[in-house]
Amino acid sequence: METEQTLNRLLVSFFKYIMELEEKKLITDEFSDITYNDMHVIEAIGLDEPLKMSQIAKKLAVTTGTLTKSMDALEKKGYVRRERSRNDKRVVNIILTDKGVHAYRHHERFHQDMIAFVLDNVSDEESRVLRGALERLMDYFRQVYS
Repeated sequence: METEQTLNRLLVSFFKYIMELEEKKLITDEFSDITYNDMHVIEAIGLDEPLKMSQIAKKLAVTTGTLTKSMDALEKKGYVRRERSRNDKRVVNIILTDKGVHAYRHHERFHQDMIAFVLDNVSDEESRVLRGALERLMDYFRQVYS
C-alpha cells in the first residue's frame, strides 16, 4: 500500500508541478496578451503544413466550436491567420504568423530544456526505463479515458 500511495502522490504532484511551471515560464511579459491554453493552440497548429480547424481541434481533443473562440482571439492579436485553400475555396487553413512562430519557438524551448535536463541527469538505462514506463502510462490513459 505504501508504494501505491507514494506513486499516487508523486504522479499527481509531478503533473501538477509541470503544468504550473510551464504556465509560469510560457506566459512571460512578451506573451502576456495570450493564455496558457492559447500557447497550446499555437503548439497544435505547429510549423508544418497549414491545418484546418477540425485537425487542430482533434489534436487538442476539443470541439471546433470551442476552438473557434481561441482562434478568433489569436487572430485578433496577430498570432495566426486564416487562409482559404487554393484547391478548395470552402476550406480555411490556419497558419501561424511570424509572431505565432515566435511564440511556438518559445514554447518549444521550454520543452527542449526540460528534456535536456532529464537526459543529462539520468543514465541511458534509466532513460530507457522511464520512456517505457511513460509510454505504458499514456497507453493506459488513452485506452481508459479516450
